[in-house]
Amino acid sequence: MIAEGKIYFKYLRMHLLSGMEYKGWWLMLIQVFVVVISDPIATILLFSRFGNIGEWTVAHIILVYALAVASFGLAESLCRGFDYFPWQMLRSGDFDRLLLRPRSLFVQVAASRFHLHRLVRPITGICAIGWALSELGVSLTPGKIAILAMALAGGCIMYCGVFVLTSGLAFFTIKGLDWIFLLTNASYQITRCPEPYMPRALKSMFSFVLPMLFISFYPAATVCGWGYPQWLGYLSLPAGTAFLGCSLLVWRFGVRHYKSTGS
Repeated sequence: MIAEGKIYFKYLRMHLLSGMEYKGWWLMLIQVFVVVISDPIATILLFSRFGNIGEWTVAHIILVYALAVASFGLAESLCRGFDYFPWQMLRSGDFDRLLLRPRSLFVQVAASRFHLHRLVRPITGICAIGWALSELGVSLTPGKIAILAMALAGGCIMYCGVFVLTSGLAFFTIKGLDWIFLLTNASYQITRCPEPYMPRALKSMFSFVLPMLFISFYPAATVCGWGYPQWLGYLSLPAGTAFLGCSLLVWRFGVRHYKSTGS
C-alpha cells in the first residue's frame, strides 16, 4: 500500500512539473476560478431579487452547494485519470500497456492525469464554506471541523466512485456514457434546491442511489443545528465508501472481461 502510494504521488509530481513547463499554465487557474465563481451567481441573483425561501437564505444554499462542489473538485483532481479513461486510454489501446506492468491498475489509471488548475475548484469551495458558516454565525469546534472534513472526504470518495463506475461500464460500451453526466457535474447542481422543497423522487435518488445528500446537506445540518438527527451528519464517509466499493466491483468485472481494442 505504501509503495503504491509513493508511485501515485510520483505520477502526480511528474504531471505537475510537466504542466508547469508551459508558460501560460497560470491562465488556466484564472479560467477555472472565473467558471467556479460565476456558477452560483444565478442563485445569488435570484435570492437578492425574490428574497429567502422560508428559512433558507443564500448562505444556507451556498454552504450545502460548496460542500458538494469542493468534494467534486477533490475527486476531479485526485482521480482525473478515470475521467479520461473511456475516451483516451481505453479506445486508444493504452490500457493494454498498463496490464503489462506489475503495479496496481487503480493507481496507474487514477494517476495517469493530473491538472493543477483543477485544484481551484476545491479551494474555492472550501473558502465558500468558511464564508457561509460566518454568515450563519456558526462557530467552529473540533467536532464540527471533523464533520466537515469527513463530509469532504466522503464526497471525494463518492465522486471517485462515479468516475470508476463510468470507466467500468466503458469496458462494455468502449466509450463514455453521456447519462453519467447526471452523476457528475449535474449532480451537485441539485444541492442548490433546499432539501425540504426537493421532490421525493430526487431526494430518494440522491440519498440511496448517489448519496449526495449524505455528503453535503446532512453534514451541514448537523454542523448548523437545523433540527435533523445528528447521526445523519456522520454518515458521509460510510456512504461514500459504500458507493466506491460498488463501483470497484463494476470496475473489476470490466477488467476481467476486457478484450483489447486491437489498435
